[in-house]
Amino acid sequence: MNKKGVFLLIVFGLLFFSVAIIAQKQWTLEECIAYAYENNLYIKQSKLGVESASYDLAQRKLSIAPSVNGSLSQNFGWGRAPDPQTNIYATQQTQRAFFNVSTDVTLFNGLQQVNNIRKAQFDYLAAKYDSDKIRNDMSLNVASAYLLILFNLELVNNSQRQVDISNEQIARTKKQVEAGAKAKGNLYDIQAQGATEEATLISNKNKLMLSYLDLMQLLDLEATKEFDIEKPKLEIKSTPNMMPVDMIYNKSLSLMPEIKSAELKLRSAGRTLAISKGARSPRVFASGSLGTLYSDQILEKIGETPNGFPLYGDTRPFSDQFIDNRDGSIVFGLSIPVFNGYQVSTNIKKSQIFFENASIDLQLEKNKLRKNIESAYADALGAYQTFLARKKSVDALAESFKYTEEKFNVGMVNATDYNVSKIQLANAESDLSSAKFDYIFKTKILDFYLGKQLTLSDITITSE
Repeated sequence: MNKKGVFLLIVFGLLFFSVAIIAQKQWTLEECIAYAYENNLYIKQSKLGVESASYDLAQRKLSIAPSVNGSLSQNFGWGRAPDPQTNIYATQQTQRAFFNVSTDVTLFNGLQQVNNIRKAQFDYLAAKYDSDKIRNDMSLNVASAYLLILFNLELVNNSQRQVDISNEQIARTKKQVEAGAKAKGNLYDIQAQGATEEATLISNKNKLMLSYLDLMQLLDLEATKEFDIEKPKLEIKSTPNMMPVDMIYNKSLSLMPEIKSAELKLRSAGRTLAISKGARSPRVFASGSLGTLYSDQILEKIGETPNGFPLYGDTRPFSDQFIDNRDGSIVFGLSIPVFNGYQVSTNIKKSQIFFENASIDLQLEKNKLRKNIESAYADALGAYQTFLARKKSVDALAESFKYTEEKFNVGMVNATDYNVSKIQLANAESDLSSAKFDYIFKTKILDFYLGKQLTLSDITITSE
């Protein structure tokens, strides 16, 4: 093989190895959340809202600066018009160019400009916290979808184990029937139970597939993309050691972005009210302008007649006219609002209502947060107690099934009793898995309200 062939073989080998590594990648919970932060479209939209609010803030700050405007115009005229040289009307064609620069600045208007800047600052920060709230909601949704996959995976494993046990029992019972040790009806009962468990296995596999799809859709990944998650073995190691509800609530008040956003929106509403009241204040302003013109009818004076009349030559040069024809002005003014159809009073009253609504919104957010924490706390305690009860039930039913299976194998119980015992154990295992993952998710919610990173490392024993 020549060198070129060897080189191509190495390149294709590296590409195949890279693809294999990508396909085998298993996403951790932290990686899923980080990916959603960077790629979810709703989060991207919220970031654009924050960027827009930052431009609004910059514009409010720049509005304090004086406005400066320039103008340039060219005028073509014909017919009777005053001669700019003699100020006498004459019939003629004229050309004029006008140049002007003007400026205007507000010196005082009831602090409306200052309050507008402060309001924009509060709105910008509120937009940032609103974006953080979307991120937080996304992290909880991802964690819920991630745990649902693990839960369904455990259900699949439990179902597969029941199917395997049934298959072994079917094979054993078939031999006993063939040997005449058991009636053929026992085999039919066991086979029927095995078929039911296979249907349950298929149903749980479908649920697992759909839970994978739910997580991929949260991450905005295409369904055709290779995707798998890390499958840690989770175990509840000890009794819950949770902070009191009041302590969790008080800490979360200083952490949750929805509370900070509501507080800032209340302060923004306060600035809106101040702006409305400031409209009653007189406006003190200053303005200035500087202009000049050029006309083809302004002629260069070249002398005088014996009678003392001026003699004119060609059109006066542009540079000379630009300087000679300058005019400027500076104006200081005071604008006093007297009557504007009660618009100012109406705006003040509406701003007061807006402020009160913002205050109520803040309290509603606090109440919602407190209720969520109280519910999560109670749910976590209840889920833990349920988990303990389910675990005891599984342990007892496992021993009962083991004993029933031994008796069934020697013909001391019939297939109906065997199937009932097996179904009871399968249901108890399913209930135990449900209680375990319910408890895990509720404790993760409480960790979330305490500002902790959402992770499964604290309850992970090994990774499969």
